[in-house]
Amino acid sequence: MRPIVVTEFITADGIVDSPGGGDHPHAGWTFTDVDFVEEAYDIKGREMADATALMLGRQSYDEFAPVWPSMEEFATYNAMPKYVVSTTLPGPTAPWGEGTVDVLRSLDDVAALKETDGGEIHVHGSARLAQGLAQAGLVDRYHLLVFPVLLGSGKRLFADGDKTRLRLVEHAAYSNGITLQRYDVVH
Repeated sequence: MRPIVVTEFITADGIVDSPGGGDHPHAGWTFTDVDFVEEAYDIKGREMADATALMLGRQSYDEFAPVWPSMEEFATYNAMPKYVVSTTLPGPTAPWGEGTVDVLRSLDDVAALKETDGGEIHVHGSARLAQGLAQAGLVDRYHLLVFPVLLGSGKRLFADGDKTRLRLVEHAAYSNGITLQRYDVVH
């Protein structure tokens, strides 16, 4: 069985909306509101080494697909299998630079993929997908870089009404106030 890891930049009040840019009134809060401290992002290099596939929701796919293929720092992600969960993309695949992304139509398709052989599947961004995966019991781990910012509104990672037990497996605090929190989901 392949573990699904949800990895997010998240505010202290649980918002994951537009961390690098987008439609939120405070879009780009990871760059504009917190000083850059390189070691706070070490987890991102480890994630890239551990991931064997990338999974995105439709909106994150629409934002990442035109940009990531041309970015050298994402060469590892660009080379690995990618999946987008969407009921609206036409066809069984969608473009990703020189390659393609396999389209999954439902959480049942995700569950079937999870049952195959292989390593970790990482979900970046994709708040709505992450909520659906959590509600279906498909998330195995969360990697959260928590920023010392309160946005007050926007897309949240965790849906109202869901209760999930988590086990802290790693934590760190950095000089700019960012904290790393890695949790395994207790199934």
